Amino acid sequence: MAGQHEVVIIGGGNAGVSLAARLERYGVKDVALIEPKDHHLYQPLFSHIAGGRASAKEAVRTQESVTPNGVTWIRDSAVDVDANANTVTLANGSTVAYGQLVVCPGLQYDWDAVPGLAEAVHSPHGASHYEFELAPKAWTLLSGLTSGTAVFTMPAGPIKCGGASQKPMYLACDYWQEQGVLDKIRVVMVQPYPTVFGVPEVDRELDRKIAEYGIELWTNSELVSVDAAGQTANIRNIETGEQESLHYDVLNAVPPQSAPDWLKATDLPAAGDKGGFVEVDRQTLRHIRYPNVWALGDAAGTTNSKSGGSLRKQTKVLAKNLVAARKGKPLTRKYNGYSVCPFTVSRDTVVFAEFDDRYRPMPTIPRVPTWNESKLSWVVDRDMFPQIYWNLILKGRA
Repeated sequence: MAGQHEVVIIGGGNAGVSLAARLERYGVKDVALIEPKDHHLYQPLFSHIAGGRASAKEAVRTQESVTPNGVTWIRDSAVDVDANANTVTLANGSTVAYGQLVVCPGLQYDWDAVPGLAEAVHSPHGASHYEFELAPKAWTLLSGLTSGTAVFTMPAGPIKCGGASQKPMYLACDYWQEQGVLDKIRVVMVQPYPTVFGVPEVDRELDRKIAEYGIELWTNSELVSVDAAGQTANIRNIETGEQESLHYDVLNAVPPQSAPDWLKATDLPAAGDKGGFVEVDRQTLRHIRYPNVWALGDAAGTTNSKSGGSLRKQTKVLAKNLVAARKGKPLTRKYNGYSVCPFTVSRDTVVFAEFDDRYRPMPTIPRVPTWNESKLSWVVDRDMFPQIYWNLILKGRA
């Protein structure tokens, strides 16, 4: 056995680190964090990197530097959970026992779910800003395009910050407009849902920018295969089943996503949940069947749009509830389904979408329409949020 800890957290991303820091602040002294990677990434900046508005180095820190003091960092991967024995199995074969377990390993990218996609994004004409290593390449390709066709795709199903799939597209369009070549470039956005986002107020603002840039929005459509050598994307209309082959000069694709395969194989997901998400009460974030198991973030079976903004709310709720549960007290904190997506619709403006798990507007400041295009929102998203993330959120203070 690798050890025993009062609280074991699987995953050292935003969820795991910020929760560990908050639990330490709340007086929980024996916290262990399971995370194999030696670097920590701020994913909201990936879109800015792909759009030429941030450098890659701004989005990365060492994992050691962000792990809270007093937290035990277990540098390995979780590969199984036995919720009846209260143990986590690590990739090296050892086990870690826990009093309370928090599962937040994030999502995995299912590149093979779309034939040819993995090859395409590593080819000379493809990229994906959802991968840190490929985000700079996306900007190289987009900024170098002076004519032809640029295709941006988003998959159906739960993904990290669904709106992020569109952000480099708007940044590129504004750049091409500045360079005087936008009218020579066909821009296609493949969107699996009936509207561009799903919140009517936000849709209207994004539709206005789409019309301004001359973007072709293909709704109810999804990428089903790619021929990297032939630079061809095959798009299927979800309603009719009809397929169309689209030649591209640049493809920026977002992969289908799901919970990690090892998590799907445990009994933590609900029966029949093929996505593998941990079955939790969507308000308290406690497991439905195992009272000492919790989950938050992308791998939790909640109904909200997955984002850093939703995670910030969840972290506070889960930390307070876990502390209460350890003392035998009732769980009084409730997550309200809040999420947020800042759309970078130009190189210095943002449409700030705040909404609940039913895609109804939920502005932080009541009756203030944050979904209107704004330069102030750009400053908040691009300049303030990264500083808040590194200096407050990861320290359990925001």
